Amino acid sequence: MQVCAAPPFALEHALSCDARWRPHDLLHLQRLQAFDNEPSWVREAFGRAPYAVVRRAPAANGFVAIGMRGVGRSERYGTWASSADVVSAVSPEALAFSSTPLAGRDALPAFTALAALQEDATGPLSAFAWGPTGSAGFELAAHVPTVTASSDLDLLIRTHDKPLAQDFASELLDYLQALAQRIGVRVDAQLDTPAGGVALAEWAAGKPRVLARHARGPQLVADPWAATSHGDDA
Repeated sequence: MQVCAAPPFALEHALSCDARWRPHDLLHLQRLQAFDNEPSWVREAFGRAPYAVVRRAPAANGFVAIGMRGVGRSERYGTWASSADVVSAVSPEALAFSSTPLAGRDALPAFTALAALQEDATGPLSAFAWGPTGSAGFELAAHVPTVTASSDLDLLIRTHDKPLAQDFASELLDYLQALAQRIGVRVDAQLDTPAGGVALAEWAAGKPRVLARHARGPQLVADPWAATSHGDDA
């Protein structure tokens, strides 16, 4: 997030994340509270699509950390929503198989790649719960044009309860890169682990430690599936 609103609660009350929602889930909101220094584009974006993505940050009871997106890459804003204003929520893995692109937009490279993954029932990705995030996930959830011809396909792969061996991670990365090259789109996959979000490419590279993006901040870890002192608020 390039801009982030100050939390509307005392930091000592920000103990964990609401277990009802996980990072990258998309929330349909009935209201968006305004905070000081809110970027000018946020109200227009919310009026066009009253959706926000759950971001990794601890929040006090009754609040959820969210990210708003505007038209361009520069329009990203981290803010807070009241839990009472959440109308519904949808996870990336639910979007993968329950939503379709808007009419006439399935030929966009990001959606073409997504369709290829959906149709491959025996590929290495089929062993996991997974789904689209980023612009593709947002468009599928909000039903407003968001993906462009140059958009990446961002994926989240749930491995919280299923450790991913590095050799299998390398196989999975090769599979996604071959798909991306064939279609002409960049595919960027993130692993959801107990330590937080870890880039598939980084884990597959066999580094001794990888960067895990956790609710309480980024951390370098040797094994993202080992017990952490942070608990389950990844």
